[in-house]
Amino acid sequence: MRYLTASNLHSNILKNKRISVIPGVFWIIILLMASSTCLAQTSLNPSDPVTNKVLFTEVVSQDRLNNIYLTDRQNNLHKYDGAGKLIATFSPPVTGRISMLEAWNPAKILLFYDDQQKIAFLDRFLAPISTINLRDYVDGLVKTATISQDNKIWAFNESNFSLYKIDLQFPEATRTIPLDLVFPKQAYDIRSLREYQNNLYLLDKLSGIYVFDNLGNYQKRLPFTGLSYMGFRNDELYYWQNNKIHLFNLYTLQEKTLDLPASVDTTTIKQVVIGEEQIFLISTSEIKVLPLK
Repeated sequence: MRYLTASNLHSNILKNKRISVIPGVFWIIILLMASSTCLAQTSLNPSDPVTNKVLFTEVVSQDRLNNIYLTDRQNNLHKYDGAGKLIATFSPPVTGRISMLEAWNPAKILLFYDDQQKIAFLDRFLAPISTINLRDYVDGLVKTATISQDNKIWAFNESNFSLYKIDLQFPEATRTIPLDLVFPKQAYDIRSLREYQNNLYLLDKLSGIYVFDNLGNYQKRLPFTGLSYMGFRNDELYYWQNNKIHLFNLYTLQEKTLDLPASVDTTTIKQVVIGEEQIFLISTSEIKVLPLK
């Protein structure tokens, strides 16, 4: 089992210094956490009064440049760099609930509004590119959606229990994949879709993660239940459960866990995102950044 301990972390810390990111909106606060050894953590605290008590949701994504993206309860989108510094914020002109976020390609960030059945695309500056009304392509209720590597849209249609691979330029070429024979005859709770390394991963909180190829052909089911988020790093799938980070190699099928330092309050963590050199611990009111060694 691989452990992440306090001895792996940098001990340097900026003391008694606040860095203004956007005046009156966000502050980056560097905190010193007491433990048997010095543990450096970078914390953003959006529940501070100067931030108008902005609170994060569990909708999170990461791009290939190691930036992370989070939404708040007012459905604004916030972009942070690998050090936890706020880069940009997107406040949509029309309020809608962002239920899915895909930012792996930072030049074309996808926001899925399930209440409006719309997809919005943003550029790397979080400026709007275009908006798509899924009702123009799908007859039914789309529960979740994401972008494919060939620039098409994957969507799960809850009304007819099917996957769609939507070709926006040639809608007549849209593929429909019925899932009746794939899922067990029981209740389901579809949370997200993600295409990674030429496979599509569909997360059902109740029965696990279903794997398809990039044409929608069913491959297998990974029996990881109770999840609301799945992340990917190199050849591994990871998730947060039972106060541990679980990692699963997509090719060797080996599993391992990472234990966080004892000084970290794991009871407040909602989501975990693993970057190239750091781990982002996301709670309702803050982000902690731990160096990964």
